[in-house]
Amino acid sequence: MARILDATTPYLKQHGSDTPRLDAQVLLAFVRKCSRIELYTNFNTPLTDAERAQMRDLVKRRSQAEPVAYLVGHREFFSLDFKVTKDVLIPRPDTETLVLEALERAKTFAAPRILDLCTGSGCVVVSLAVSQPTAVCTATDISPAALQIATDNAQTHKVADRITFHEGDLFAAIPQDAQFDLIVSNPPYVPEGEIAELEAEVRNHEPLGALKAGADGMLFLNPIVEKASQHLVAGGWIALETGIEQAPLTAKALEARSNFTDVRIVKDAGGRPRVVLAQRKAS
Repeated sequence: MARILDATTPYLKQHGSDTPRLDAQVLLAFVRKCSRIELYTNFNTPLTDAERAQMRDLVKRRSQAEPVAYLVGHREFFSLDFKVTKDVLIPRPDTETLVLEALERAKTFAAPRILDLCTGSGCVVVSLAVSQPTAVCTATDISPAALQIATDNAQTHKVADRITFHEGDLFAAIPQDAQFDLIVSNPPYVPEGEIAELEAEVRNHEPLGALKAGADGMLFLNPIVEKASQHLVAGGWIALETGIEQAPLTAKALEARSNFTDVRIVKDAGGRPRVVLAQRKAS
């Protein structure tokens, strides 16, 4: 196994991987059906012919910018393991900022009712449900394939009994009189003109429908802001993930509505504007 890792790492680096050693380890651990640590505790264990063939195929696909998460079928997020396929975006560390900020607000409610719009893999709502055992959650997505992945993840982490999934476009997927203490969303927010500039592994492999959001990236953020107050209780919160350019636009849109207060922008671990928060006024 040592020779395979040593040969694969420079090959992946040559073909554009930013984390070639890690990629090689994850792929080999997947082939061996073991943890990455076990690769080193069994360093001299030879691979079978079938394992070698599978590893070669995976490395070739990775060298063509296919994301590792899709190759192995899962990705860690918020210290939990999530199933992913090409029907959903790959969960990213930046989105953990959204979960952390949402959890801070959820703690102020005894049994928070949480709505997650554009749930995708379900990484946000499942993480919230796991971390807040009293939460009762609703999640929506326009993609039935994505909802199936989210449902599978909810079942894996034993929170499916506290999450109701609905297929549909944003708030259209829920009853008009539904009320929540917290609304969260990581909606599409990449401007159409910037899609071509995305990394190849994102542009060529992840679902573009979960990324594209009109000319300014506000195609989904604007209607969420417009209708959120109808579904928030007095004192409830909205937490939205955005891009760098969309954060001030989203904050201004919330400030322009008379029923929101305490609008703020929170930066992610990399110092980039990432989450926009606002509270529904009490009256």
